[in-house]
Amino acid sequence: MVTHYFQQRFDGFQISADPAQLDLDAIHRFLAEESYWAINIPRETVERAIQNSLNFGLYTPQGQIAGFARVVTDKATFAWLCDVFVLPAYRGVGLSKWLMEVVWTHPELQGLRRRMLATLDAHSLYTQFGFAPLTTPDRFLESKLPNPYGVATAN
Repeated sequence: MVTHYFQQRFDGFQISADPAQLDLDAIHRFLAEESYWAINIPRETVERAIQNSLNFGLYTPQGQIAGFARVVTDKATFAWLCDVFVLPAYRGVGLSKWLMEVVWTHPELQGLRRRMLATLDAHSLYTQFGFAPLTTPDRFLESKLPNPYGVATAN
């Protein structure tokens, strides 16, 4: 199935699900150097993750990357939202909320049985989109590789 590449515009900013528009250097730089969840992530890992996900680039009116979101999904029953960020220069003006609105209205993410994510500090953003703590956490298990990129990171 071919992903529908769509674009949405807001106040000169644009969100696109077209992978050809993604600035892999900027995305890797943020994840590897500024995120709390992927410090030192290898570029090859970011590239492979993006190739196998539904991705959303947030762009300035000048076409520069301002943010990003990645969804791991089977496009039928399940979606895992991850690697969400808005660059510091563009925070505080509603772009993260708009990014979530666009992500969750994408045609291939409709009618899913379960949507999940993990966050350290953005609970107030995600609860606006129906996310809540696990209702049955005892049913969920994980297998986690500690410290995969060789440095201390937040869980």
